[in-house]
Amino acid sequence: MSDENPQVLAELSAREPIFHRLELGTTRADFEAQTVDDYWEIGASGQRYDREFIWSVLERRYAEGAPDEWETDEFECRELAAGTYLLTYRLRQGARVTRRASVWRRSEGGWQAVYHQGTVV
Repeated sequence: MSDENPQVLAELSAREPIFHRLELGTTRADFEAQTVDDYWEIGASGQRYDREFIWSVLERRYAEGAPDEWETDEFECRELAAGTYLLTYRLRQGARVTRRASVWRRSEGGWQAVYHQGTVV
């Protein structure tokens, strides 16, 4: 996969790992602004999660404080359709390594996540 647009790659990689960039906000309103109404994801477990479930998990995590230090690398970006991009990367959480994929759409209000998936390596 090639990096088709370096500016988009930089903007989207700065948003990952998804929902763990505290500078992007930690309120429900921030979360809703960052996701489309029908956002969903597949966790590394293979389980499907809807937007409401993801918010309930994030709300607890944000209340507990700053997230663990995670390392991201191997970012690649590809435009799927006008204004819609697939961003892939590797996430290291201590000894756990996953491949991640997020679909992002540029809206009038900024970037919104459409879909996310994690797969254990």
